[in-house]
Amino acid sequence: MGKRTNMTLVGFLQAQNCSNLPGSWRHPEAIPDFLTADHYVRIARTLEEGKFHLAFFDDRLAMPDIYGDDYRTAVKYGIRSVKMDLIPLLTAMGMATRHIGLGGTYSTTYYEPFHVARTFQTLDLMVGGRAAWNVVTSLNDSEALNMGAAGHLPHDMRYDRADEFIECVLGHWNSWEDDALEVDRRPGGIFADPDKVHRLNYEGKYFRSRGPFTVPRSPQGHPLVIQAGQSGRGKTFAARWGELIFASYKSLTSAQAQYRELKSAIAAAGRNPDHVHIAPPIYAVVGETRSIAKEKEAFLASLAQPEDALCLLGEILNFDFAGRDLDAPMTDADMRAMTGQQALRDRVAQAAGTPHPTTRDFIDLSKRGTLYEMPVFCGTASDVADEMEAWFQGEGCDGFVVAATHRPGSYEDFTRYVVPELQRRGVFHTEYRGTTLRENMGLPRPVAHGVPKRTI
Repeated sequence: MGKRTNMTLVGFLQAQNCSNLPGSWRHPEAIPDFLTADHYVRIARTLEEGKFHLAFFDDRLAMPDIYGDDYRTAVKYGIRSVKMDLIPLLTAMGMATRHIGLGGTYSTTYYEPFHVARTFQTLDLMVGGRAAWNVVTSLNDSEALNMGAAGHLPHDMRYDRADEFIECVLGHWNSWEDDALEVDRRPGGIFADPDKVHRLNYEGKYFRSRGPFTVPRSPQGHPLVIQAGQSGRGKTFAARWGELIFASYKSLTSAQAQYRELKSAIAAAGRNPDHVHIAPPIYAVVGETRSIAKEKEAFLASLAQPEDALCLLGEILNFDFAGRDLDAPMTDADMRAMTGQQALRDRVAQAAGTPHPTTRDFIDLSKRGTLYEMPVFCGTASDVADEMEAWFQGEGCDGFVVAATHRPGSYEDFTRYVVPELQRRGVFHTEYRGTTLRENMGLPRPVAHGVPKRTI
């Protein structure tokens, strides 16, 4: 196989007081204007200058308040305690840019398919075909309580509902044919051909939606679909629906094995694996010399506090670690009670070598809330590019989701130093291919193929 040249780069964003690193707001170079549009516009322009394919926002519908059943720790220490709606931010960023894709997270558990379809298709039109929707089933009871539910749904049921949800959304997106609009203002002319706009009439076990949909097709057809399922059921869902899949890998060896597995699952689902990009999240710490980069890394690692890990573990696992002996093994009942991200629970148990890991095992092995929760590529621009190229050429991924150690400087360093090095090596583009996200990622434009039929 020849040299690969189309590395995908995604900027990993949070609409909150910190980056993915919860202690990043303490960094002396972090600009504390995160409640303003200017903050996100500056980041979008920086990422577009670096020819990133996509700026993407992760999201939750609650602050991390499961630890001790109290929100005070999260608020006191700024542990992702601010979470704003993504659409106004994405719109502002889209108005300030011309090429970079703009992705956001909306839950299939707490929204309705028609609402999500209309919101993201409208965004896609407003930004000229550059929108993406990250499909999540949400994680915990705090989100359920905020959204009027008594508790979070069981894991596999969330994905069963999500299958129907996305069928319904895609059905709406495909119910206007590409040439339905005529806007013929001559006498007797018509606005749109009613034979090319179709009523959905979707009826499933969990969702019903009649239609017709109210938003025509965009320049890229409809928004790109992002997924990040990590459990067995989640991977099946991602293989069926995802066009860009975020996959968490700790090493190149594990990345290569799981990359092959996921690509095979995509093919087994009847889809072209080349039309699905897989990208793991990383931190990049760049310095003029390796010693400077290592000093930066040590300082960034020092920003984490113990409360960060415990609050964020509670959030992602839907389990309260407060008041527990750090070295007492979890019971079978404890492990079953961790109903959030089961893939994280299972990874910790596997790494600990026991089905009953301790709280300390969860803290130490998950690295939750610390710089080392994801791979850290640290060194000069050449060093960072070496690692990225090794993963990319070694078929461990199709690209990377670059998280910020602090905002906005981390994105600026990556764009200024690492991107030119990747371009010099011929593994990353020097110019955008087109005007839509799908064009820039080398993905085909979806055909409006009618509406799905489901039998309950």
